[in-house]
Amino acid sequence: METFNHKLNTYIESWMGPRDQRVRGWLLLDNYPPTFALTVMYLLIVWMGPKYMKHRQPYSCRGLLVLYNLGLTLLSFYMFYELVTAVWYGGYNFYCQDTHSAAEADNKIINVLWWYYFSKLIEFMDTFFFILRKNNHQITFLHIYHHASMLNIWWFVMNWVPCGHSYFGASLNSFVHVVMYSYYGLSAVPAMRPYLWWKKYITQLQLIQFFLTMSQTMCAVRWPCSFPKGWLYFQIGYMVTLIILFSNFYIQTYKKHSVSHKKEHQNGSLVSTNGHANGAPTMESSAHKKLRVD
Repeated sequence: METFNHKLNTYIESWMGPRDQRVRGWLLLDNYPPTFALTVMYLLIVWMGPKYMKHRQPYSCRGLLVLYNLGLTLLSFYMFYELVTAVWYGGYNFYCQDTHSAAEADNKIINVLWWYYFSKLIEFMDTFFFILRKNNHQITFLHIYHHASMLNIWWFVMNWVPCGHSYFGASLNSFVHVVMYSYYGLSAVPAMRPYLWWKKYITQLQLIQFFLTMSQTMCAVRWPCSFPKGWLYFQIGYMVTLIILFSNFYIQTYKKHSVSHKKEHQNGSLVSTNGHANGAPTMESSAHKKLRVD
């Protein structure tokens, strides 16, 4: 196995250049196969899980969901706070920041970004909860693509550009996840659901995040430093895919259902303001519960 890992690492470095030695020996970072294997296991569970649950009763998981979402909310807040303070006091350049110019800030950011990478593995649980609760309609291509790709992308980020300009997207995403996981934690408590009105704004916030990340990455292309340009171009391309997929999700989930909801009103449907008519969820309420994008 060591020989295989060595050959694979040599091949990857021959293509991408030497790895950053500051993360040598860190959990899961020395060799790519463990991250890849975890992703394959995730995809197998996504494929096999619904089949296993098909003739079984769904699990509630309510208590676990509250704890899980609370934990990720706190972790996301920690990462956001630590990244912002490290960048601010470390004097990072907003337009372009290389990976070897602010030693103390760089080391702090590397430590936080390892947690960010590891959090992408923890977030596989999002999908597993969907499977256990038989919410299979929420396991969309966008959901799987986003979860599976982020863990792998961040393995490469941590090995080649674990600080510098890499901080921005992770900082924004951590902030968005504070909002998102706090929402899902509260929504796991039935008594709180009538007061949770901002679901669709989470998707809007995610789209703003992608546009800001792409714009800030373009700044580094326009006013370059020694941060590798290949990574910048890759990030711009990846952001484009997320903007397309999340925009499609937003249109399908909210805009089309909004039009359908208006037609119901025009046809004389009686719908109360709390989102239920005679005990049945309204179209708008169903749209909000239909898909979860994270």
